[in-house]
Order: sequence, then structure tokens, then C-alpha cells
Amino acid sequence: MTWVDSHCHLPADAAEADAIVDRARSGGVEWMVCVGTDLATSRAAVALAQRRDDVVATVGLHPHDAVDLESVWDDLLTLAADPAVVAIGEAGLDHHYEHSPGPAQAAAFRAQILLAHELDRALVIHTREAWDETFAILDDEGLPRRTVFHCFTGGPAEAAACTDRGAYLSFSGIVTFKNATDVRAAAAVVPPDRMLVETDSPFLAPVPHRGQTNEPAWVSVVGAAVARVRGEPPESVATRTRHAADQVFRVR
Repeated sequence: MTWVDSHCHLPADAAEADAIVDRARSGGVEWMVCVGTDLATSRAAVALAQRRDDVVATVGLHPHDAVDLESVWDDLLTLAADPAVVAIGEAGLDHHYEHSPGPAQAAAFRAQILLAHELDRALVIHTREAWDETFAILDDEGLPRRTVFHCFTGGPAEAAACTDRGAYLSFSGIVTFKNATDVRAAAAVVPPDRMLVETDSPFLAPVPHRGQTNEPAWVSVVGAAVARVRGEPPESVATRTRHAADQVFRVR
């Protein structure tokens, strides 16, 4: 039984990143998606993916860093064209922290949606306390053909709104958290061909590893939790989410 970690953040240090990836491979992870959130992490993700055939990269600007759009955009465009890059993002809206003002977030989100269309790359979305605006912008710009709501934190209604638009949902270690009733309810009903699993490492370590530094090796724990709420064997979830990742990121 093998898994794909559809969203992780790996360190820029080559030796440290290799050790984490090697542990994941030993733990049954076939490949993983290393995600860029700004220019520095996007460069590091591409460099790692260029070195390893079990890592692919995304290039993007997180809503926290949206104010940097103008200063980094040309460099992000160059990176995004690299063959190791399979997606744009994570991009989106975050009105919980608002480290960047709302209008700057919306502008950066729209720019990255258009880039995903232009390059025919997948789009990886971060949305927090911004469902209505996220859907409004996507409906306005048009949903890229392969779009992922990463670290999905909504309930069944939000899940339906995503999948009705043709998007995929990626579940993280939050699905194991005691108070994540809505997330588990969404995981129970999402269409099986629209489901991914991720660690979002080094963040959000799943139970029983909460409080530790998360790693892609623990994506199987997330997958097993999703399997429990769906009443399916983990092998089925592993196969389906691996296939969905292949379809979204065009790795196989």
C-alpha cells in the first residue's frame, strides 16, 4: 500500500530535505508535492524537484505574502515554466490573519488563477474564513481544469460547492482532530474521485503525533482517518487518492 502526499513544505537545506523524503519513502509514500508559498520557497521546491524524481513542485504566493506580488511576479513566472512544476499556488485568501490586506490578496489570487489557465497547470488553493469571496473570484475568472482546495476545513456544504465546480478536496491531519466534526463529515461524503490526502508538513501533525513536527511519512495516518470516516479499508483510500493525485498533477 503506497500513498501520495499532495501538499507538504520541505526545507531548503538539501540534506535535511533528502532525509525527510527518504523517511517518507520508507513509510510507503510514493511521491510528494513540495509547495511554494513565496519566491524563496518556490525556488527551493523547484530545486528539490529537479534533483529527485519522487518530488514535484508548485510555485506560488500565499495570501500572507500577497503584498509582494509586484516585486516577485517576474521571477515566479520564470520558475512556473520549469518542467518540475506541476501547479500554481498555494494561492488564495486568508481573512483570519490578514497579513496582507484583502484587496492585495484578491489581486494575487486572480493573477495566479490566470497563470494556471495560461500554463495549464493545476491550481492549489488556500482559503480561510473566505469561502464566499473565494467562490466569487473563481466563478469570475473560471476554475482551472485541475483545482485543489488544500487542507480542506469546510463542511459538507462547502465540499459540495467545491466539487460541483469540478474541484478536488485535499484532507490534512485536521481530520484527526477532536473538534473537526465538519471536516470529517465532508470527508465522509466527498466523491471518491475528488479526494486527496496531505500532511501540510511541517504543520498540523495528525493524532497521535500532535505537537510534533509533521512529516510526509505520516500521510498514511491521515489516509487511515479518512478511511475510517468513510467506512472503507485504507487500501481503497490509498489507491483512490493516489490516482486522483496522478490526475491532478499529471505525474504519471
